[in-house]
Amino acid sequence: MSKQWFVVHTYSGYENKVKANLEKRIESMSMEDKIFRIVVPVEDEIEVKGGKRKISKRKIFPGYVMVEMILDDDSYRVVRNTPGVTGFVGSVGIGSKPIPLTDAEANQIISQMEGDEPRIRIDLVPGEKVRVMAGPFENFIGTVDDVNYEKAKIRVMISMFGRETPIELEYFQIEKVT
Repeated sequence: MSKQWFVVHTYSGYENKVKANLEKRIESMSMEDKIFRIVVPVEDEIEVKGGKRKISKRKIFPGYVMVEMILDDDSYRVVRNTPGVTGFVGSVGIGSKPIPLTDAEANQIISQMEGDEPRIRIDLVPGEKVRVMAGPFENFIGTVDDVNYEKAKIRVMISMFGRETPIELEYFQIEKVT
């Protein structure tokens, strides 16, 4: 048998605790030859609050943990009976074997975690009022017209010379007006 990646469902917010519990169980039950890596899929995310950029870790799949293991009855029981684990993803019915991730799926998730560029968290929607914090339109108040999540650009309509004018801004150049 070869090692494969499986996904286990956890109580929400307990992913890191499940990882720690599982690592302790693997060691205490001498399962290092069957259970290899436990990964909580996270990625860096840039958050802008009060004009300040902050990088934080964001769970890609909240409530899920990836486990690289050789699946047999013993390894299954060790993982399944870990506190905080509610079950394997892909198990259909009692007694059925869980379905592993394909190599492509596992590699995609791991490469997403290892990405160089942090993802920018944009919590704006069209119609919201924003203040321009930097650039030639600093201190102008406008309305979000469009949000391009891929490029982290925001099109804002500002009133200039008596008419609405669209300007494209970087996410970190604006802040919400409350």
